[in-house]
Amino acid sequence: MADVNPPNRPLSPFMIGQVYRPQITSMVSIFHRVFGIGLTLAAVLVVWWLLALGAGPESFARVDGILTSWIGGFILICSLAAFWYHFCNGIRHLFWDAGYGFELETVHKTGKAVIIAAVVLTILTIILA
Repeated sequence: MADVNPPNRPLSPFMIGQVYRPQITSMVSIFHRVFGIGLTLAAVLVVWWLLALGAGPESFARVDGILTSWIGGFILICSLAAFWYHFCNGIRHLFWDAGYGFELETVHKTGKAVIIAAVVLTILTIILA
């Protein structure tokens, strides 16, 4: 017979905000994957731009017009931020591959450092470019 009074316990650990609270380590890992996919989409834009360059001046002007518009600029800035984030987190992973930085405090500090470094490097690149 079915239990009329189910036990008072969480049904899923993924009920964010109710049971499971995201941590810096999980968020850095999720963002690394999401930004990696974003970089793949940015590479498709670069290929599109190069194909338009080879297709002739009209095609190039159309694609270049899109990429130099405000939405294109926004996409390029987001791609730049994704690049720097993925790069910095990749360096963090290289240290992990060598066996360093697994202490919980170090993992939290390097996670925050990756985010800060990505923001700073993105802003510096925009200023210097």
